[in-house]
Formats: sequence, C-alpha cells, structure tokens
Amino acid sequence: MPDPPQASASIGEASSPQESVSEPASSVQAESTPQASSETAASSETAAPSQEESTSETEDPAQAEGDPVVSMTTEITPESLLAVYEALGAEITGDNVAVKISTGENGSNYLRPELIGDLVQAVDGTIVECNTAYGGDRASTAYHMQLAEDHGYTAIADVDIMDADGSMTLPVTGGSHLTENYVGSHFADYDYYVVLSHFKGHTMAGYGGAIKNISIGIASSDGKSHIHSGGTGGSMWGGDQNAFLESMAEAGKSVSDYMDGDMLYINVMNRLSVDCDCDGSPAEPDMHDIGILASMDPVALDQACVDLVYAAEDGASLIERIESRNGLLTLEHAEEIGLGSREYSLVSID
Repeated sequence: MPDPPQASASIGEASSPQESVSEPASSVQAESTPQASSETAASSETAAPSQEESTSETEDPAQAEGDPVVSMTTEITPESLLAVYEALGAEITGDNVAVKISTGENGSNYLRPELIGDLVQAVDGTIVECNTAYGGDRASTAYHMQLAEDHGYTAIADVDIMDADGSMTLPVTGGSHLTENYVGSHFADYDYYVVLSHFKGHTMAGYGGAIKNISIGIASSDGKSHIHSGGTGGSMWGGDQNAFLESMAEAGKSVSDYMDGDMLYINVMNRLSVDCDCDGSPAEPDMHDIGILASMDPVALDQACVDLVYAAEDGASLIERIESRNGLLTLEHAEEIGLGSREYSLVSID
C-alpha cells in the first residue's frame, strides 16, 4: 500500500450540530491515505479533495498554521507503535504513568498485549480501566481483573481498575448537559496518562476513539450511566442521543482540564469493525487496516481517523455506522467547548 507523503493536511470548517452529517467535516486527500480513492465509499456523497486542493507543502508541516500535529504510520507493529509515540516528543512527567486502554469483552477486537506491551513497558505504565455499567465480564472488579489476566494484560504490566473503590468528581466547565463527571477514584493517583485507543465503530456513539476513551472509558460505572443519560440520571439506553454524544465531549473535557496537558493520545486503526470492543460478538471488519495515529490533541486525532475512513474505498459500513448515530456531533461539540481542534496537520513518519 502507498505511504502517505510528509505533508500537511487541514480539514475544513466544522459543521454545526444542526446540520446534516451525511458528509464528513472534511476528507484527507486521496494521495495522503493508504489505499484511498479519489472518491469516498458509496454511502458518502463527498469526494476526497485532490492533493492540490487540500495539501500545502511546507518545510515543517508540524508548524503549518499552528494546527495540532497528528503523526501517522501505516505499519501496525510494536515497533511502529513505539515510533509514533516517540514522534510526539512528549515529556512524560511524574512517577506514576497510566496507560488507558479498553480491556475488551471476550471475543472482541481489543488491542492485544503483544502489540502494546513494548510501549507500556517503555513508559513504565500501569494499565488502567474502569468497570462497565451494562453487565458482561467487566461489570465487577473481580471478574474484570480475571478478564485482564485472561487477555494477557497482567503479564505485561500492573493493572488497576480505577473505580474499584468508587468514584471521584470532576467539575465540567462550559457544558450544555453535565456540570460534574464521575471518574474512578484512582484517577488522581496518576501523574500522566497515555490514552491508547482502538479506533472502531460503536453501536451508540457511531465510532470510538480517543474522546470516548477519556469520557466513557475513564468514567466510573456510575459515571458511565450519568454520561449515557445526558446528565439527567435517566435510562442509559432511552435518553436523548445528541445529549449523550455531547456529554461524552463534556466528560472528556473535564478529564483533560484536570490533567492540564499531562496526556497524550494514540489511536490504532486495525480490525475496523462497526462494533465496539464492548461487544463480545462484533461484526467482522470489511475494510482494510489503516495504521496508527498519535497526537497531543484528542479532537484532532479522532477527526484525522474519521477523515481516513471517509477517504477509504472500503469504508462504507463504518461511515454508515457513524452517520446513522450522528457521531460527528461529538467532534463538533468537543471543538465548541474547547477540548481540541478539528483542524490538524497530518505528518507521516514512514
């Protein structure tokens, strides 16, 4: 597959939440994505812009217009995962480093320990997770720890279920739905977070990436219910869809605000099922693996991943999943409330 050139790719203006999401906020140019065509998959009405339209050559793409940098490799190996992390040039501070992953239900496409082990050990990290609010093998700490062992995580690092002792409260500023976010009480034990996410579809959110991992993922079991209900305390499953999507962005911002920059974000774009790793029987992926992307900005990172899906020839199923759930609204609201930027510079490290 062709490698993306080392060039800057910036997305267009974000659409408002009231606008249709039948088109992506933007598309990365076909030449800059692996196996991308000049048109999006059949379910998308938007063609990927040409290189002349969307790419400007600069001596230093990382500095293009001050946009956040998203580094990318098309290789998906332990070595390339380390390389994309190192490309960020992050200065990890403190003695206690958390690596936030989804431990995944049995049978799901969770990130395998043989892929992530070298990175986890390079940062001397503790793998952290929280219990679920929907049942399954991760609904209680004891069962969750057993599953983490079964999936091989305890063999590569210590594992901490952060809400084993309940919740702590984070304030939410600038939100439309949440004033508080409830995260695992062990959240405050860590000085730095490496947020390592498997990018894929999701039954309710449309897609899951960095924003979902720091909102639903870091929320305690009670906090997950709070976000799903849009802050109303009502049903997790029967609440307003847009309120849920916006609440994820607001919960993520509370986490980011608390950490005050001591976070970095990596998305692995493999096994791109339309279903989440919370599903023990996910749909088999029907599109190719794309690569690994990393950024200091979770909004830019998720937007870049979404753009790569829209630019892919075989992304129709995942695009339909995103649009049918209005999934782009999470990105729009996240930018509106200041979690990050939907404009970015995409830089290949291959």
